[in-house]
Amino acid sequence: MTDYSIVNPATGETLATYPTATDADVEQAIAAADAAYRGWARTSTGAERAEGLRKVAQLHRERRDELAAIIVREMGKPLAAAEGEVDFAADITEYYADHVDAILADTPLTIEGDGTAVVRKAPLGVLLGVMPWNFPYYQVARFAAPNVLLGNTILLKHAPQCPESAAAIETMYRDAGFPEGVYVNVYLTNEQAADVIADPRVQGVSVTGSERAGAAVAEVAGRNLKKVALELGGSDPFILLSTDDLDAVVEQAVAARLDNVGQSCNAAKRFIVVDEYYDAFVEKFAAGMSAAVVGDPFAEDTVLGPLSSLAAAERLDEQVQHAVAQGAEVVVGGTRDGAFYPGTVLTGVTEEMDLYRQELFGPVGVVYRASDEDDAVRIANGTPFGLGSYVFTTDAAQAERVADRIEAGMVYINLVLADEAGLPFGGVKRSGTGRELGLLGADEFVNKKLIRTGA
Repeated sequence: MTDYSIVNPATGETLATYPTATDADVEQAIAAADAAYRGWARTSTGAERAEGLRKVAQLHRERRDELAAIIVREMGKPLAAAEGEVDFAADITEYYADHVDAILADTPLTIEGDGTAVVRKAPLGVLLGVMPWNFPYYQVARFAAPNVLLGNTILLKHAPQCPESAAAIETMYRDAGFPEGVYVNVYLTNEQAADVIADPRVQGVSVTGSERAGAAVAEVAGRNLKKVALELGGSDPFILLSTDDLDAVVEQAVAARLDNVGQSCNAAKRFIVVDEYYDAFVEKFAAGMSAAVVGDPFAEDTVLGPLSSLAAAERLDEQVQHAVAQGAEVVVGGTRDGAFYPGTVLTGVTEEMDLYRQELFGPVGVVYRASDEDDAVRIANGTPFGLGSYVFTTDAAQAERVADRIEAGMVYINLVLADEAGLPFGGVKRSGTGRELGLLGADEFVNKKLIRTGA
């Protein structure tokens, strides 16, 4: 029996299965990555690695249709969103190639004695990436591209439901001319992944996924004194304090909740609205959420394809029904159809309810009433997560003030869906540690080596 398979969530049909790696496969993968680090990383230049990444980006664009169709089948992403993800993965990969000089440049230091001192960036070695199913290309690009540019080599354990996209990424790195071992896809079991982390040839691990997965990996990494970066869950607040155009704000709220069928760590999930706008917001937000077309992810007008799996839809439905049993109200939606789930709005969630501190991974938004700015910030921070956040106000001073008070790694003011390759991504609290994307994303797995030279 295999752990890696493609099960089309729209139909429930198993399209393909892939065997997990044998212990011999795992040893071969680690050995190849270690050999590439000790050879290729020492002989290649930053410019050569950047040129290879440009070719990887180009291959993403050339194979866009094929790559997008793969993830529609694997995890139900609507086709237009799948195409957009392939484009973004190409942009991220190209970003690091374009910024090779800034990333690898020495940093001169001012010293009191004679001579000079610089900090020079050097690779750490073999890294393991444990990647999720919700963005099969984008998540990998933001981990792999900066680290390959630095000269680290990559072992990649993708989500068990993404075996075909995982193989496609490895193929692009090979077709771009990178030597064997620079990027290796391995269909690991969780137990094998723990063994890989413990292997002395492996120097670090990056995880994007659930709190449970992050905690398990971090425990193994800590026990073996390995560098770890964690990008975990989020329950991002969307705070409305004032507006001149409520319809425009609601449109952004709907977009922020339904992106990737609601299965995005940094999607807006809790909508915190001051009294003045609350009733009108709930009415308009419910109308916008219910208008989202549910259907075949390959259809052009589909906004909400299936959730990634039947199990994911069942988990979401259980959370909603439990909240209702505890006193929450379903304004619209809330009825599961297989793996499909409609745009849903809940109100009446209180601090005593379990859902108040949970993440909803699907197209369900919870609206909270706030009396004023202080109350809105209190609600926003009343969660164990701290990934992203969104603030809407016409008062620039208030925007800055609230941004400073929010406990999150990212704050977006008067806009949503504004991620870019050059902007750092990451959170605090139970949303993880470390940063990806931007120049900060190239600072996680690097030896910042001091070189002091006498006069």
